[in-house]
Amino acid sequence: MKALLIDDEKTSRNVLRSYLTKYCPDVDIAGEAENVGQAIEAIKLHQPDLIFLDVEMPQGNGFDLLEAVGDANFETIFVTAFDHYAIQALNCSAAYYLLKPVSIDDLVEAVDKVRKGLQNPAAKPQARVLLDNFHVLNEQQKKLVLPLMEGFEVVKLEDIVTCEANDNFTDFHFTNRPKMMICRTLKFYEELLEASGFLRVHKSYLINLHHVSKYHKGKGGEVVMSNGQNIVVSPQKKEQLLAHFSLGR
Repeated sequence: MKALLIDDEKTSRNVLRSYLTKYCPDVDIAGEAENVGQAIEAIKLHQPDLIFLDVEMPQGNGFDLLEAVGDANFETIFVTAFDHYAIQALNCSAAYYLLKPVSIDDLVEAVDKVRKGLQNPAAKPQARVLLDNFHVLNEQQKKLVLPLMEGFEVVKLEDIVTCEANDNFTDFHFTNRPKMMICRTLKFYEELLEASGFLRVHKSYLINLHHVSKYHKGKGGEVVMSNGQNIVVSPQKKEQLLAHFSLGR
């Protein structure tokens, strides 16, 4: 497996390189990077199967790197001294997480998991799964992380009124702030938010059911949202919408 070591601490990279050379001989270390910018260039150059990624680095963190890379075709093993990221990583479905100082047994186990994952060509890279799921930090906290060009912003689900399709983007409409255009499809957010009180009532709209103010009858009908938006309901979604409010046809 071709691998990259991405960590701003040279000592940490040297220790990890030594462990991998001795205990994981099938890992070929193709390069190193000490910040997000260098890491992006190294990934483009070497096309790795695996990256060992520190969370906190200069010029951004590990999640910023995964955002910048986009559709990652590599696996990721997080290596960090900050244990408060462990819960976040688990919430994000990160399968590979090592806490500094690195345990050799844990390192070997993580590499073995990656190896098995790479042997399944149908499996989605864990880095992509992680990044997709990262946008819900914690279901109990009811927050969503929206990726921006300069980083990301955390918003409360209760502040989102509707999500509107805009080609390959999604426009978020809020209760108390201007709309935001986010580089993700509406289908992505439909799958992410459907268990949190959101319903796709139209091919172009995902609505927060908690913000429905009125419903006007019709073939599919129309809902009026708390921010004044009037949203047409497709006939196929009418029954599901009314069922939520315990109403019949």
